[in-house]
Amino acid sequence: MGQGEASARGTTMEGDCLSCIKYLMFVFNFLIFLGGSFLLGVGVWVLVDPTGFREIVAANPLLFTGVYIVLGMGGMLFLLGFLGCCGAIKENKCLLLFFFMLILLIFLAELAAAILAFIFREHLTREYFTKELKRHYQGVNNTDVFTSTWNAIMTTFDCCGVNSPEDFKDSLFRLINQDHVVPEACCQRANQAGELAYISQEQCLSGNMMFRNNKGCYSAVVDYFELYIYVAGALAIVVLTIELFAMVFAMCLFRGIQ
Repeated sequence: MGQGEASARGTTMEGDCLSCIKYLMFVFNFLIFLGGSFLLGVGVWVLVDPTGFREIVAANPLLFTGVYIVLGMGGMLFLLGFLGCCGAIKENKCLLLFFFMLILLIFLAELAAAILAFIFREHLTREYFTKELKRHYQGVNNTDVFTSTWNAIMTTFDCCGVNSPEDFKDSLFRLINQDHVVPEACCQRANQAGELAYISQEQCLSGNMMFRNNKGCYSAVVDYFELYIYVAGALAIVVLTIELFAMVFAMCLFRGIQ
């Protein structure tokens, strides 16, 4: 009789623990589902917005790429949260296993990205970017991805070159545009009648330091994103920890379902 009571109490405790894991997993995945829905909504709104915001985004390659990144992340989180919620509340072993495999794939992809970033960290140096800029940048009228991306960076951050405007000496840009010392994207602009216009484009293109942006883009971008880099690093650690817990919860619930 004593053994039966102990077994019953053990079964009850096990059931309570399983129920707690189930509802914790549901709440956790419901928050992920809401976050994914919000990102999807923002991305879709930007792409279909009739008030002209879409044209602004389309004109800037950095923003245009960012919109699709937001859509991709939103879709992934939406699917992940949906699978986790349904698998937890319905105690569906198939959905839980699919959720676990998806989380595992994302975790391995993030781990691979971190390893690749460490291996190719020398490609993020000033010297590497300067060499690539000299070899590939062609000017504001060119539409190739490398050139248009650099134009977007220089106009967005009001900078010129990697280190300074001197980076364009002995470059492909100077070979193509022999009468221009710096590209048009390096010229200073001012707000005139609600629109940004170049202050003195001709003097800027001829090399006058008074009318061009003299700060290098490497320093400008690092200064701008310095806080975000630390925040992103902290968030990456939090996300990896959450993913590990999600995999553990999913597998515990999977094994506990009879």
